[in-house]
Amino acid sequence: MSLGVRWTLHGDGKTPAPGAVVRPDERLSWPRTFGLGAQHVVAMFGASFVAPVLMGLDPNLAIMMSGVATAIFLLATRGRVPSYLGCSLSFVGVAATIRATGGDSATVTGAVLVVGAALFLVGLAVQRFGARIIHAAMPPVVTGAVVMLIGFNLAPVTASTYWPQDQWTALAVMLFTGLAVVCLRGFLSRIAIFLGLVFGYVLSWVLDLVFGKIHSPAGGAEAVDHWRLDLSAVGQADWIGLPSFHAPSFEWSAILVALPVVIALVAENAGHVKAVGEMTGDPLDDKLGTAIAADGAASMLSTAVGGPPNTTYSENIGVMAATRVYSTAAYWAAACFALLFGLCPKFGAVVAAIPGGVLGGITVILYGMIGLLGAQIWLNGRVDLRNPLNLVPAAAGIIIGVGGVSLKITDNFELSGIALGTLVVITGYHVLRAFAPAHLKTQEPLLDSGTSAYDEGADGDGRTGADRLAGGEDRRPDGERTDGRDQEPGKS
Repeated sequence: MSLGVRWTLHGDGKTPAPGAVVRPDERLSWPRTFGLGAQHVVAMFGASFVAPVLMGLDPNLAIMMSGVATAIFLLATRGRVPSYLGCSLSFVGVAATIRATGGDSATVTGAVLVVGAALFLVGLAVQRFGARIIHAAMPPVVTGAVVMLIGFNLAPVTASTYWPQDQWTALAVMLFTGLAVVCLRGFLSRIAIFLGLVFGYVLSWVLDLVFGKIHSPAGGAEAVDHWRLDLSAVGQADWIGLPSFHAPSFEWSAILVALPVVIALVAENAGHVKAVGEMTGDPLDDKLGTAIAADGAASMLSTAVGGPPNTTYSENIGVMAATRVYSTAAYWAAACFALLFGLCPKFGAVVAAIPGGVLGGITVILYGMIGLLGAQIWLNGRVDLRNPLNLVPAAAGIIIGVGGVSLKITDNFELSGIALGTLVVITGYHVLRAFAPAHLKTQEPLLDSGTSAYDEGADGDGRTGADRLAGGEDRRPDGERTDGRDQEPGKS
């Protein structure tokens, strides 16, 4: 049985055909594939370093285990779901709560290991009973809202942490990256995010030489004088070194605080699989349970050695949306890079030195792309937001998720942000539907028995979700794609 580790060369291996996408089972030339893998690593490095630091865990171990987790995920899904698994930001608040009540790193990792086990069981349930149990709970209006709040929930990270560190550099990087995505051709346009980071790195160095230190917040702290590009940690770091491992410990109070995050992780995985299906034009219902279970298994392995939990990385959805390259070969390359980087503290120090202002400019684009994929799901599912049954729970959940609204249940237990927003969207929709009059319930589900709207040509234009995101992959009347791959009319 195929493990999804063999790919066919896309076209000439240099540039995708006009209007086409590089599908998961295809690849560009190996040098370009490794370049794209490096771009995926760079895209996730910011959050993968920030999240474990905020959780009080070793960032080098987080990077190394993210490579292991990605390999597990790609093998489990047999190469059909392009994804990078990195440290989940959903657990930052959980870790802070556990530490505030006297817990240590072992207590934190023990609690989130149990969450990984719960996620694994949910994945097995979806495998056993089918994706219908997820789609019954999460129709297009719910899924779109969850994807949107997950993406836009990251906006405060840009607004309060990255952008204020150097607003003019952030603005310049945002403009450069936008121009690179739109105006560059061929392979250069597909590494636009990486080019934006390099541009910002060099620009920060030049500004330091010309203007000296900048007076601004450093990482969300009070405004101080500091270098935009601080390479002092690079010189002190070793070239080769193992990360810090530790065993988990288990406390019921910590576990109960962490368990609600399962809601967010299921939503993140379901949203990711749905978004990737939209972008690639390949309905992935049959891989939803596998993806959830693989994420749970990878998180269990990571936390068992003292690392953070993992989740499908929304940053990398943004990279795929920008490059239109969905090859899982690029993710294997990214996993290999992450394993090596995890063993090289000096490289980690170089990447960690990327100025906050540079990350501000990049994340404005990436995080916005993630959120708008939720709107794309609404459009493809023909969700009618004039219908209050759709409008009310989506509106409430998005505001809660984006605004970081919290609901304190007990002194040691509260729901907030993504978890609370997701819960409001899901329960709100179904509770309102139970009481709604019949004329408000007429919308058909996006998915039914594994047959999706893309197969049925739901949009009436004969294009896949990937076509719509990428700007359109036209078809001739005989049903043949313009990229040369024969296809039955109306099928994607």
